[in-house]
Amino acid sequence: MPTSGKDNRSSRPGLILAVETSCDETSVAVVENGTIIRSNVVSSQINTHKRYGGVVPEIASRKHVESVTLILEEAVREAGVRLTDLSAVAVTQGPGLVGSLLVGVVAAKALACALQIPLIGVHHIAGHIYANQLVQELEYPLVALVVSGGHTELVHVPSPGVFRIIGQTRDDAAGEAYDKVARAMGLPYPGGPHVDRLAHEADEGVPMPRVWLEPDSYDFSFSGLKSAVLAVLNQAKMRGDVVHPVRISKGFQDSVVEVLVEKAIRASKEFGAKQLLLAGGVAANRGLREALAARCRRESLPLLVPPLSLCTDNAAMIAAAAFLKWERGELSPLDLKAEPLLSLEGWSVKEPLV
Repeated sequence: MPTSGKDNRSSRPGLILAVETSCDETSVAVVENGTIIRSNVVSSQINTHKRYGGVVPEIASRKHVESVTLILEEAVREAGVRLTDLSAVAVTQGPGLVGSLLVGVVAAKALACALQIPLIGVHHIAGHIYANQLVQELEYPLVALVVSGGHTELVHVPSPGVFRIIGQTRDDAAGEAYDKVARAMGLPYPGGPHVDRLAHEADEGVPMPRVWLEPDSYDFSFSGLKSAVLAVLNQAKMRGDVVHPVRISKGFQDSVVEVLVEKAIRASKEFGAKQLLLAGGVAANRGLREALAARCRRESLPLLVPPLSLCTDNAAMIAAAAFLKWERGELSPLDLKAEPLLSLEGWSVKEPLV
């Protein structure tokens, strides 16, 4: 099977089936021309991992093995297509949990080989960014704020499929900090939605530090903020006081959101962004969405935020990113390997679309 060259593109619409198994969601989608969702089936493992307070990699891998074939069949049926209609098979190559990634990669390679159609390995964060393309046309250059359980990054996208990381977390990702703070307050897993909900119930939050780092830095750091929350809880416990979770949640969320918003706006101005994109699982956070939308209105900067169904891990976003490679003929070999530390910049498209 050829792995590159624009002559691999079919004259018919690009119908890409994508598989996403990077963490604890098993998802398969069929997307037409990178923008039209024909199906997007997602099976979550939250109830399985809830009892452990977090994702257990080995259990996640086993659950993917059990469900990926059923989810694939359901996605094809819901899309109303035949397997022979597909133009390519895409799959999350990385980053993610290696065992989980392997399940999706093996399934995608088997299907691509059986159908004799191209295979496209996709970067998970490229998928989150291009989830926005499923709801609105993108304008370049743009800046993407990626906020999830494992990633907090500012990405400059000067042209389609070209990624330049200008800022990233130096320790905990924002979503990871949310879950750790929630656990410290005795909230259920996943903790982020609970902290977000409680933050909106408080009139005033416990004062928390803002970590700005160097004046010109776009990097993030949330481990100190997490430690500040733990200090408040420990001091209250030693004094015999009770600090209600709603005040801590508001103080914590206000700190996280202010830093994310300010750095995203500053980056958008510096890089002349025509749009600011919000992406990743934490893009579902109401406090972040509202604060970013209000600030972008003041700055007259167009903000793109995917619907809640496209914020968390899903295969439709992987298909949207895969279309960038498919229409350029930048395909993957059948010996494609799962890469838990896959580089986003390295995954960028190699040539502009003519």
